[in-house]
This record gives sequence, structure tokens and C-alpha cells, in this order.
Amino acid sequence: MVDLRRSLAAILALAVITPLAACSDDSSSGAADAAPAPSASAAAPVLESATKAEPVSLTVTPAKDKKNVPVSAEIGLEVSGGEVTSVTVTDAKGKKVAGDFREDGSSWVPSKPLKTRQKYEATVVATGTDGVAKTQKTSFTTMGEPGRRTGTGLYLFDDHTYGVAMPVVVEFNPGIKKKDRAAVQKRMFVETTPAQPGTWSWTDNGTQAYYRAPEYWKTGTVLKVRIAVGGLKTGENIYGDKDRSATAKIGRKFEMKVDNKTKKMTVVQDGKTVKTMPVSLGKKSTPSSSGTMVVMQKMAETVFDTTDTDGADGYRTNIQYAQRLTWSGQYIHSAPWSTGAQGHRNVSHGCVNVSPSNARWLFDKTLVGDPVTVRGTGDELDYGNGWTPWDVSWEEFAKGSALKVPSNLG
Repeated sequence: MVDLRRSLAAILALAVITPLAACSDDSSSGAADAAPAPSASAAAPVLESATKAEPVSLTVTPAKDKKNVPVSAEIGLEVSGGEVTSVTVTDAKGKKVAGDFREDGSSWVPSKPLKTRQKYEATVVATGTDGVAKTQKTSFTTMGEPGRRTGTGLYLFDDHTYGVAMPVVVEFNPGIKKKDRAAVQKRMFVETTPAQPGTWSWTDNGTQAYYRAPEYWKTGTVLKVRIAVGGLKTGENIYGDKDRSATAKIGRKFEMKVDNKTKKMTVVQDGKTVKTMPVSLGKKSTPSSSGTMVVMQKMAETVFDTTDTDGADGYRTNIQYAQRLTWSGQYIHSAPWSTGAQGHRNVSHGCVNVSPSNARWLFDKTLVGDPVTVRGTGDELDYGNGWTPWDVSWEEFAKGSALKVPSNLG
């Protein structure tokens, strides 16, 4: 994969998404913690040989005896006239540190953050095109615990299966400033099997970064993610709280397409229409948003409560089979009170109302990460109001990357 297919970045330790109010303007967000990243074995990248035999030149960082090194430190490798054949890092007790090379061979990345206030030694072996090996060593001492941390979160769980539109979503608190995003993005790694190109894109305030491919993920894709920002400098005198990682799978292709003109939802699975159903969308005073959204959360039973935000105009209602689409409170859900209006007129507070039987049918079929497209309401979806990276073109999405995206990637 290209380097942008394996990126590293990060976010706040989130709580599971908890809806407080639906079909309203109340905005909230959260994220789920994920398991620590597994260790990776080191395997030297193969570099192109020079046409003429020459001795190898090698520069290794951190510099010898450097102190106060962040625990996210990589072993930097600058080599000419040959290739690096091995990197061995040991702690003060002689225990080896697991890690692996970046694809471009520019550095060796530990599989997890190093320990604070510890001395480490790195031994690098490179072989020149003349066949002669050169060994260079360096040692360094890591810094103590930082005074300020950036909270991080990852909306992905180990061993879960998601829909084809599931973006990798990382959250940061406080948000990452523009000048610091490139360094953070370099530490956000995504590996896809089978290989598919992709890139990260940041929201304007830097509180979230999304990773997606030019097209929906292929069915059966395995996503292996490591947000390796633990101990990484994320701004002025502030460092990432911890590494986060997850390995998950992409399921069948299941799309929900809602048309305001016909007041119908068309359900398409693996390219074949499997069901149509009448819907009622948001009334004129509380219109539904048009755009491509993603199922973010599923709840068999919940309570929609807008009394805190809307006062006397608010409501509190028990809801079944709710599937969240936006942070502001747009859901697909069972609405037995509006079955007479479904297919004919819009009466909701912004949600997609369906009958109890259709709501149950959808709930049993959908996955978090399934795409939902609403068209024709006249109210456009705000970018960042939910997991919205599919609501823009690939070209527009790629503009949000802090690193250069190859023009031929999409």
C-alpha cells in the first residue's frame, strides 16, 4: 500500500455514542476506545540498488545520548549507497522492543509507545552495494510524563463487522491545529486487505479526522488500524494520551436511498433492490437533511427527549428501532403515529419515519457503517454533522489531508 493507506493519527477517549435527543438541533459526539495495537515484526524494506558498487552511508536518529525524547520516538534512517538490513532496539535491561519499518524505509516505528524516563539503544545494520555491512548505534533517554495531554478516541471495535461506508473516525480533544496535523497524520496507520487506496481528511476545527477510500470498501475487506499518537507531540507542550487500535471487517453492501419526492425508501443489497417502503420526513419547520450519511448507532429501544433544549415546545417519546444518522438528532426509526402520512406527506421533526414492521425489518438487516442517502428535502447536510466523508467528492475529501495526496490515488 502507499504511505497514505497506512497513516497514524488520533483522538479523545470516547464514551459510546449516547443519544439524548432526536430529530432536534441538539449536537453531541463521542467515541469508543479500542484495544492496544499488536506488535509488528521488523522486516527491512527492499531498496533499489545503485548501478555502481559503493560503500553505504548511514545516519541514524535520535542523536547519540539525546535526552527528553518523546515516547513515540521512531528510529530515523537516512541511507545511501545501500540498504538497511536490520534495526534492533533494546531497553536498559537488554529487552528487545518490537517494531517495524515504514514502507518507504525512512524510519523504524516501535509497535507501542516506549516507557518514560528510560534509556534505549538502537543498533542499525546497513549493507552497501559493495557488499560491505556497516553498523551504527545510538542511545537516547525518553522524557517524563507530560503535563498536558490530547484526549483521543477511535470509533472502531475489534472483531466487529461494519457496512461498506464505515469511515475510520478518530477524535481529538482539544482539536489539532493545522500546523501540527501533518505530524499527527503520519502516525495514523490504516492497512486494508485486500489493498485499497485511501487518505485521511480533517474537519476544519481539527477535532476529527476521517479515513476513506475513493469508493466504498469492498465486501470482506479487513481494516487494521493503529492510531499511534501515545506520547506524540500534538501541539505546543501537549502530547497524545495513548495509542489506539482495532481490526474489523466490512460486510455485504447494503444501501438505503430515500427520495423526498416519492416519499419512499429503496433498499439495495449487493446491487439488487430488495425492498421499498413508504416514509415520512421532516415537516417544513424541521426539515430532514439531504446528503449521504452513515448509520452511526443502533438502539432497539430509546427515549427521544428535547425538553431540555426546546422547553415547552419539546417532547419526550419512547422510540423503537432507532438508527442514528447525525449528531444533531436525525434517525431512521419506528413511528406508528405517522403510518397514515408515510408515503404521502412529511410530519416528522427531521427523522425518517417508517412503520413498526419496516423499522424492525431494517433494524435486523443493517450494520453500523451502512450508507443512507436522502435527496430532495431542500436542507443540505452540514459536513461533520455525523460521519459525513461520503457526502463530498473524493477530490474534495482529499483536500482535507494534511499530507500530499497523489493525484492518481482516486
